[in-house]
Amino acid sequence: MSGSDDMKHILVTGAVGQIGSELTMELRKLHGNENVVAMGRKTKPSDLLGNSGPFEFGDVVDKSSLERIVKDHDIDTIYHMAAILSGDGEKNPQLAYNVNMNGLYNVLELAREKEMTRVMVPSSIAAFGPTTPKENTPQETILKPTTMYGLTKVAGELLADYYFKRFQVDVRGLRYPGIISSETLPGGGTTDYAVEIFYEAIKNKKYNCFVREDTVLPMMYMPDCINATIDLMNADVNKLVHHSDFNLGALSFSAGQLAAEIRKHIPEFTVTYEPDFRQAIADSWPRTIDDSAARAEWGWKPTYGLEKMTVDMIEKLSKKLL
Repeated sequence: MSGSDDMKHILVTGAVGQIGSELTMELRKLHGNENVVAMGRKTKPSDLLGNSGPFEFGDVVDKSSLERIVKDHDIDTIYHMAAILSGDGEKNPQLAYNVNMNGLYNVLELAREKEMTRVMVPSSIAAFGPTTPKENTPQETILKPTTMYGLTKVAGELLADYYFKRFQVDVRGLRYPGIISSETLPGGGTTDYAVEIFYEAIKNKKYNCFVREDTVLPMMYMPDCINATIDLMNADVNKLVHHSDFNLGALSFSAGQLAAEIRKHIPEFTVTYEPDFRQAIADSWPRTIDDSAARAEWGWKPTYGLEKMTVDMIEKLSKKLL
């Protein structure tokens, strides 16, 4: 099947999270507010998210609660965004395993049982590890991560591809880089500094960064992230060679380069660097990504570079914070 017309009733798990909250609003624009159900575990949704369409509290680890929501809303498509991220995952690896693996298993099983149209399961650059090539990281490469989050993402890619081949569940997934957004604060990831730095630059003109100045990581601005996610879900399945593990590139910069770019707009901004446990995670990840498979198979192309993103972030956050 191909094209968004196949999707009638959509569920977004993890809808209160950084990507989920903005993805839900975009999907509501495209498919109608009532046709996109937002699901969160315990965090109250924003007024915008909660009032613009259906919202359900549920836990992906509890299959019966997931099943109830799927049945009540006649769901045929799931964007499974619920996850425990890298930083928080290292603080509580047992929780990260439970949510990321058992939650995914429940979603895939429901999709199989209900013969759903399509499922989106995000992966991450955390699937890579210290032995993966750091520059222009290939689509097919060594996946030996050193974090629980990364481990669950590798297993998740394999499980999702298994469901595609074995049960014909149309599962698709992207290896997200760090995501930068002006709307929702990030939730416990290693690339969070790239969002925090903007808030602190605007509010306090100073920031203490938890990775080294020369730490280069792949990043992406949220509008590109949302477009990539929806474009992959709308792609013709017959053109896809890969399914659950697309490399996705957009930006790569060091913490110091980002600080310098912000300083062009806020000259008095200063940054200090005090690496914490997240530095070791960052050091195990790629610096740049080869996403030629995504470009070839479904036409992926980012629109934001570092300069354009910085201008937009400062403009949007200044309106919000000042």
